[in-house]
Amino acid sequence: MTRSSQQAGWCKKPTSPTNARATLKVVRKTMYTIVLLNITAVTGATGNNRVSATVGNSCVLTCPPKSNITTVTWKISPKVGGLCTLGYRADQNKTDRTNCSDSINWKFRPDRDPALEIWLVGIDHEGNYACEVVATEGNFHKTYDLTVLVPPRLTMYCDDHGNPVCKATAGKPAAQILWVLESNSTPKEEGHDNGTVTVLSTFTAYSNNVTNTTCIVSHPAGNQSMTIACHPPDSTWLLHCVISLASLLGLLFLLAVLHLCTFCDSRYVWDMIHTNPFGQSWGSLEGLLILIHVMCGHLSLS
Repeated sequence: MTRSSQQAGWCKKPTSPTNARATLKVVRKTMYTIVLLNITAVTGATGNNRVSATVGNSCVLTCPPKSNITTVTWKISPKVGGLCTLGYRADQNKTDRTNCSDSINWKFRPDRDPALEIWLVGIDHEGNYACEVVATEGNFHKTYDLTVLVPPRLTMYCDDHGNPVCKATAGKPAAQILWVLESNSTPKEEGHDNGTVTVLSTFTAYSNNVTNTTCIVSHPAGNQSMTIACHPPDSTWLLHCVISLASLLGLLFLLAVLHLCTFCDSRYVWDMIHTNPFGQSWGSLEGLLILIHVMCGHLSLS
């Protein structure tokens, strides 16, 4: 493939007055860019650093250590709550803090190492942390975006159908549940007010011969695993239910027969009341006793 000689080489065209003005604009923009780059180099801007810490642990955020420090300022903007600041002035050899909890403090002496330390990291510590150092060399900045990790609590159990269930409770971010054996389960997630998520997965095997099942929970704060042995429900319980139901039906049948016999006997007693062979008043106590005696004698004879 052939290319023109102008593309292969470097050619410079004569500069016209219009092109000269355009060239002057380019030079000005280039000089402005160089100045900005120099300012950036002097201020030491490093951009945003993403870091993560596990809840309950300690976390150290470093700040550019420089000689001849004038001031150091940490500005913490949590996702929940107000602004917190830590400051140090070298001329007064003094530190101050505003709206900061006791768990946030200098790691060492700020004049030697302006690092920040968080003791017992909690979900409320998640947010933006910015450090500014003013020294004779210039101004230096460092910013962190802190994410707090919460490891989930792993539990396993067998449901009513004998299927293994794996539960990763209150993790941040949401955990991923995997099964060692192949399964067609679909995890279910439930979010909580504090930002944590509970994940539930039920193992559904393609074969009924599976006994021991292992669940693996994958999470940035650390992986966990657990094994459980679940067995399908025993079929003998159905036989027991049938026998119990048959016994109940038999008892009900006997009660029905007994009521029928009682009804027939009551007809005999009713006849006795109307004929009144003893000439007694059935409303009196003596007559009632005679009626009971007659009825019981009839039942014994029959």
